[in-house]
Amino acid sequence: MANIVTLRKTRSATRTERPKLWKVILLNDDYTPREFVVSVLKRVFRMSEDEAALVMLAAHRQGACVVAVFTREVAETKTAQANEAGLSKGYPLTFTTERED
Repeated sequence: MANIVTLRKTRSATRTERPKLWKVILLNDDYTPREFVVSVLKRVFRMSEDEAALVMLAAHRQGACVVAVFTREVAETKTAQANEAGLSKGYPLTFTTERED
C-alpha cells in the first residue's frame, strides 16, 4: 500500500482593523468673535446653530473643547479648513487634532 500524505489547509483569519480616530479640538482665544466661531463650526463641521453655540461656549468656559471625532485624514482636513477660515479674516482662531485613546 502506498504512503498517502494528507496536508491540512490552514485558514488565516483576516480581520479588518478599524481606523484610529482623531479628535478635532477648538482652542479658546480672547480675540475671535463668538459669532465668527459659530459660523465656522456651522460651515466646516456642518453643525446646527444651537450645536455650534454650545461647542463655542464650552471652549470659551473650559479653554478647549472637542468639536468632533473623525479618521485622521478627515480630522486634519477639517482642522486645516477651520484654521484657514480664521486666518483669512485675521483672527487667531485655532483648531488642533489629537489622537483618541
